[in-house]
Amino acid sequence: MLDDDLLRYSRHILLNEIGLEGQALIQSAHALIVGAGGLGSPVALYLGSAGVGQITVVDDDTVDLTNLQRQIAHTQARVGKSKVSSLQTAIQAINPTVTVSAIQARADAQLLGKLVTAADIVIDCCDNFETRHAINAACVRLRKPLVSGAAIRFDGQVCVYDPRDETSPCYACVFPPTTSFEETRCATMGVFAPLVGIVGSLQAAEALKVISGVGRALTGRLLMIDGRAMEFTELKLGRSANCPVCGTAA
Repeated sequence: MLDDDLLRYSRHILLNEIGLEGQALIQSAHALIVGAGGLGSPVALYLGSAGVGQITVVDDDTVDLTNLQRQIAHTQARVGKSKVSSLQTAIQAINPTVTVSAIQARADAQLLGKLVTAADIVIDCCDNFETRHAINAACVRLRKPLVSGAAIRFDGQVCVYDPRDETSPCYACVFPPTTSFEETRCATMGVFAPLVGIVGSLQAAEALKVISGVGRALTGRLLMIDGRAMEFTELKLGRSANCPVCGTAA
């Protein structure tokens, strides 16, 4: 580790749970972030500042004026630019030692197969069930840990799905692909600006914990956030034998 690294990451290295070994694991990791908006912004900024060595960000959208209320990695000057290039600029302004790959594309099953294969951990920051299920399927198939988050109005949730753990459910165990869910979007329902920061920060924390092996991850536990009362509720989750993705019949 270079002298500059020892200085930059000194506050992590001072933590007994992380230390030099944990920071080295962080710096050698490759994180895939799917979605460069409200959740992707804090996730990318915290992973970049923490020194995750390689970060790949995929999103097909461009920065819009309505995004600036909550998508803190983007700026007025970058309205109209691709979100992934804007996020790349923001990460490297904080930490130029991080390698950032910006992919402006929709994260379909074919693309995810390639990107998840190359990653050590996947962070789901997207906003629709179709993509979430495609991400989950790729992570289950390739046995890659997935940190999932969502936020709408004043409600948020975070969970870790780790197919390397035989007791861990996958996203489809909790939200079956055969079940019809009403698609809710910020554009029609609204979202409390700091809530995406809370959820995204928790996702970043869980990702860093999984990478470095620190603490107890939210594997098999769905953390639900009520932003109105600022109450946190935890639901314990189990793997479903009938899950079409990770179950015994899959």
